[in-house]
Amino acid sequence: MLMQLLKNTTARNVRSFLHSEFSRVSDRVALEICQRAGLEPKSRPSNVAFRESESLFKAINDTKLMNPPLDCLSPIGEVQLLAGLKKEVDADFYDAVTRPPSVYRGNPFQIELALAYKSPGKSKGEERGASAAERNNESPTAEEPIRLLRFANRVPLLYQQGACSITKAVQGVDWKNYGLSQPRGQLPMGPLTLLVHMASVWVPFTSESKEALAGYDEILREITLGLQELGRRLSVYLSRRRRDLEAQRKRDYMQLYVPHLALGLKQILGLNDKDEHKIITKLKTMLERTHLQT
Repeated sequence: MLMQLLKNTTARNVRSFLHSEFSRVSDRVALEICQRAGLEPKSRPSNVAFRESESLFKAINDTKLMNPPLDCLSPIGEVQLLAGLKKEVDADFYDAVTRPPSVYRGNPFQIELALAYKSPGKSKGEERGASAAERNNESPTAEEPIRLLRFANRVPLLYQQGACSITKAVQGVDWKNYGLSQPRGQLPMGPLTLLVHMASVWVPFTSESKEALAGYDEILREITLGLQELGRRLSVYLSRRRRDLEAQRKRDYMQLYVPHLALGLKQILGLNDKDEHKIITKLKTMLERTHLQT
């Protein structure tokens, strides 16, 4: 492809070719690429040999460039991702992450991710007697694999999940670090719905059926980084939830003994029933105040 661009360009030299044909390559950066590739910046593009073009291609990849513009991409956006999950998935915790734009093989792309986590227990659908079809929209249970939703340019990918780089990236993350169980080489287990969307001018599908993404290193890296960020946020939520549950358990345990403590004080101090009720009220108020402070 690079050889074809070199032959078809109207630029007079390699330096101006890099500056005019590539996005966000300044004249200074174009000179740096030529120096890395060992090419004369003023040489004609059509005279670049195949071996020199390989050096030029490697130099472009090794040079740090600005992120590509987003006006050619169509991301969903975190607000819409969260709104969609909240509409379709019954959960207690929602979050979304948008990765900065990146490039694979000269094609700009952007990865968006979102999750919905339902705390283990009875679902809202079961509580209100929802139908089985309605409960299918809820998060999996703690003993089931997570629900993975894959999208490319806003289109859902419904088949060939195992062959998709999105699935491989999810399986490659150590979800045990973030509070979920995970069989070796499999999707994590738990009441989690995970959504991954790739927006690109050229989505690298594995076949003409367009049901799975090819596993380019740049794409896998961006998906993995986004998953790790979501995992850290999920871990913070789960840690806070465990602390709250433990505090509630202790509070409930202490409330069991409030009437017994009030009765003991009544007998020791010779109080009447009215005083006993006042003691119970004060002890419960103290517990409530302590709970709010924590």
